[in-house]
Amino acid sequence: MHRPLTLLHPQNNSIAPSVSGSTQQVDALWVTVSPTLGIFDQPLQYSLANQVTLAKWQYAQEADESCEIAKAVSLLQDYMKTLAGPIHLLGHGLGGAVALLYARLHPEAVKSLTLFAVAEQPAVTWHAHYYVQRHLVPCSQIRVLAQMAGSLFHQQPYAPAKLVEAMRQDLEKAPLLHSACHLESLPQGGVEVPLMVCGAKDDAVVHPAALADWSRWLKPGDRQYLCSNGGHFFHHSQSDQLAQEIVGFWERQSTQAWVGLAQEQKAESSLNSN
Repeated sequence: MHRPLTLLHPQNNSIAPSVSGSTQQVDALWVTVSPTLGIFDQPLQYSLANQVTLAKWQYAQEADESCEIAKAVSLLQDYMKTLAGPIHLLGHGLGGAVALLYARLHPEAVKSLTLFAVAEQPAVTWHAHYYVQRHLVPCSQIRVLAQMAGSLFHQQPYAPAKLVEAMRQDLEKAPLLHSACHLESLPQGGVEVPLMVCGAKDDAVVHPAALADWSRWLKPGDRQYLCSNGGHFFHHSQSDQLAQEIVGFWERQSTQAWVGLAQEQKAESSLNSN
């Protein structure tokens, strides 16, 4: 099930529902497949919404659906068709992986891609980390999740029991085939569009060395940004600084695109005059 949830408007952070069948004027789209953990995305979403119109698209897998990340990408494409023109895409973890796969398939629809805690192997998510820990530690699911929570979330708006339950639900609904017997992999590589990859030095899932693997795919103008702390969900506690860096990245891309267009027009005018 996918849900084109809300538009977050600049200045007042007002929330309006998407209107089915209408063309939406959107600057950026946040992609998520983790509705039960969405509270950790909100500070950065609202910081960005002070400066741009941000839409949030959400996919939640039903209990009787097969685990297929390709389905989430396909449904995202259906929603993208309702938007006017290319936009900036953003996503954390598995939501970022969905945005990455979409940007590879449809670069013409994407102005830029910003990823948070997405490894160069996009299937390296906290879910995979959980199954590795479950294999190594002979404990119940609830105990392993409780042990992981401290390293994943440095600021916890949930009570511990509620956080563990949110993690358990996210584990069940993630559109990946990770299990204790098998860890899925996804295609590796870069994208044609401008790319910004963000991480944290103390992320236990996508650690700095894993983030550095992106360097072989970065193009001129692409960026890597590393927060000093915050854990795997660093964007929750570092929202203001990240928003500043992201908007600066977008502005540089717009400037470069304008300069490139001006150079093309100048060259075309020179050819016509000759």
